[in-house]
Amino acid sequence: MTTRQLPLDGLKVVELGQLIAGPFATKLLGEFGADVIKIEPPGTGDPLRKWRILEEGTSLWWHVQSRTKRSVTLDLRTEEGQEMVRRLAAEADVIVENFRPGTLEGWGLGYEALAAHNPGLIMVRVSGFGQTGPYRNKPGFGVIGEAMGGLRYLTGQPDEPSVRVGVSIGDSLSALYAVIGTLLALQERQRSGLGQEIDVALYESVFAMMESLLPEYDATGHVREPSGSALPGITPSNAYRTQQGDYVLIAGNGDSIFKRLMQVIGRDDLAQNPAMAHNDGRSQHAQAIDAAIEAWTQTRERDEILRLLEEARVPAGYPYTAADIANDPHYLAREMIQTVTRADGRSLKVPGVLPKLSATPGRLGQGGPPLGAHTDEVLDELGIDTETREKLRHAGII
Repeated sequence: MTTRQLPLDGLKVVELGQLIAGPFATKLLGEFGADVIKIEPPGTGDPLRKWRILEEGTSLWWHVQSRTKRSVTLDLRTEEGQEMVRRLAAEADVIVENFRPGTLEGWGLGYEALAAHNPGLIMVRVSGFGQTGPYRNKPGFGVIGEAMGGLRYLTGQPDEPSVRVGVSIGDSLSALYAVIGTLLALQERQRSGLGQEIDVALYESVFAMMESLLPEYDATGHVREPSGSALPGITPSNAYRTQQGDYVLIAGNGDSIFKRLMQVIGRDDLAQNPAMAHNDGRSQHAQAIDAAIEAWTQTRERDEILRLLEEARVPAGYPYTAADIANDPHYLAREMIQTVTRADGRSLKVPGVLPKLSATPGRLGQGGPPLGAHTDEVLDELGIDTETREKLRHAGII
């Protein structure tokens, strides 16, 4: 952990979201110095606490998603809970929320209401379909955004049902856009002194990653189809079976790289073929090229293939499992495998902090906090005395 001042030191962020997109964005802000106050419902907390694999009743994911945050319990459905949020917002720089559009307005916590008392306030709003448009009121989780954004249609094998990416990629992409928007709004606030709303939609965050999908359709009517492990129009780039029956991934789609790859596999005829000198020509012969590569990989074990291709400076690898990641020397050398300490003192390996800054690298912090661990601390900072806090606690508001 660095002792230097972090880029976002002094920034106060109030998180009103739950599960993935909003909380992932605040995790990133917290890792670079922001004081993130996470508001959770009393008694249950963020549902993420019970997602995926649990240990002693708490999700292991929780210790990644909520590190560096302070947990405060507030019932936002009550007038008292709403008033506490208003008091927090009056002192905050950023509010991040991922409720369905209109929810905060129904509680009197919309942007206009809060910014009236804090004109510099920035509100980041993450939702399935955005704050405007005919779909704004539809419920939308990440998988729906991935589908509508065009990604889900392309994943899987041709003529088979589409499959989902094995992580919540739509939520995570939205979180990254939320952070980018926050930093842009902070830069603008330095000039104008005013905050603004940031509207992030899950489906749009996915759609923005779809490369040339739309212009290809607009110009030629081409609808990109699922292609399994290949990358259509970029050749060769695919997964190839080895002698052991597992797979290696080979990206030989650079012109000079392709020639070196063909020489390694003993196909100098393909390396010297003028029709395959550039990607557009190779893509017309993708099946033949892939067949030639796999004819070679199926005669060798994975480690030999990777060694020969590394010597030839051809990008290659294999699909890593969690065990591969945890024991990989490059991950370790780059400090991407880090350890946090949980509330009970036990350690847990978690991903390191990104991006890597040379002068002010981010902080890892502790594991995710117990529910409401910082409620008294934060309310005391707001000037709420002990007697009032006990009344709120007795009423189930905190």
